[in-house]
Amino acid sequence: MTDDEKNFDGTDDGAGGARFRVGLGVSGGIAAYKACEVLRGLQRAGCAVRVAMTVHATKLVAPLTFRALSGAHVVVDDYAADNPDPIAHITFAQTVDLLVVAPATADIIAKFAHGVADDFLSTTYLACDAPVLVAPAMNTTMWEHPATRRNLAQLRADGVHIVEPDAGEMACGTIGPGRLSAPERIVAAALDILNSRGESASVSKPGAGDLTAEDSGARDLAGERVLLTAGATREEIDPVRFISNRSSGRMGFALAEAARARGAAVTVVAGATTAPRPAGVRFVEALSAEEMRDAVSKEIERATVFIAAAAVADYKPTARAAQKIKKSDARMTIELEPTPDILASVADARRDGLLVVGFAAESENFIEHARDKLRRKKLDAIVANDITRDGAGFDSESNAVTIITADRDAPRELPLMPKREAAERILDEIVRLRRARGGRGAKA
Repeated sequence: MTDDEKNFDGTDDGAGGARFRVGLGVSGGIAAYKACEVLRGLQRAGCAVRVAMTVHATKLVAPLTFRALSGAHVVVDDYAADNPDPIAHITFAQTVDLLVVAPATADIIAKFAHGVADDFLSTTYLACDAPVLVAPAMNTTMWEHPATRRNLAQLRADGVHIVEPDAGEMACGTIGPGRLSAPERIVAAALDILNSRGESASVSKPGAGDLTAEDSGARDLAGERVLLTAGATREEIDPVRFISNRSSGRMGFALAEAARARGAAVTVVAGATTAPRPAGVRFVEALSAEEMRDAVSKEIERATVFIAAAAVADYKPTARAAQKIKKSDARMTIELEPTPDILASVADARRDGLLVVGFAAESENFIEHARDKLRRKKLDAIVANDITRDGAGFDSESNAVTIITADRDAPRELPLMPKREAAERILDEIVRLRRARGGRGAKA
């Protein structure tokens, strides 16, 4: 038996001491080269990875590349002369703990949604009884096409996990959503799924930076129901224009992703966002401050932790024009009124056991303003950040925050770090606060 046969036919798959076996499907999008980074990230996390490619994917990245990286035979065609296994799609599908498809083109998504099995990857999908994680990548128009939206909805209904694409400039020059999500996010989503199945509590998370060994595998939020707000609200002026801000939802989504990985059941009330949504999280849409308040009011009774990470507009127009306001040379004055204070209303009406955490994005004296907000709204903790600092604030990949809690005088200042790492540190404080209270909040 050759080394390739040992690596593929299930008798000796090369997993060695690996905690998980992951199948990586690569379909024919220009982002296929990024699958190499996904593979490496999974390997760094202790996974053994085997690769399956579509024929079109091999035109972009040679199978030899993935063979060299994985140390295993790369399957493209069940009937190829060099294929060591005559029923490769069955062996491949039923000897993995997770099937990850990245990139997933519109074509492969359509095949999965409709049960088409005309190549190795689509046949493997039908034969797979392990969880499936799909990371779409395609042109913006294709991503937004009703057919693609229907196919994704069907996959979600079938239990497939989706890592939504990022917005940005595509190879074709189009700017918008559709670009393959960052490899580290795909890897983190994969590990979240694997860990949630209870296979292991010690797989390290990519990008964990300075996390301790205890933290990186913690399920210390198991039993908690975390309710988060994320993104920006939009307060309409007329059917075309609105008042909003630059929030992308990235910090809130990082918190949701991290909380889910640590065992919590997570619901996100999302305003307008541009960041990719994490897998395994329940979403409720709410564009305006009033819609967000109403959504939070409906969800809060089941929550044990509330984190207000959304950038809610402080003011809205007193009246919304029914028709588009026409441009003229005359000056225009818009009268504004305060929007509902969602955080204050949750804190005022809290029941025993509910932890309430706020955010304070400031451009000056941010520690003083945050402390005042903590006291005034009777919060358990507040996360303050200086939005004028380079590399931090709205729609950036990193953040530098200071965590202030009601039970400690000294704030906890964190250096500039990826938002996922900042999220872990914020959750560490929430876990500490919970332990200090000696129990969990009431749950429905």
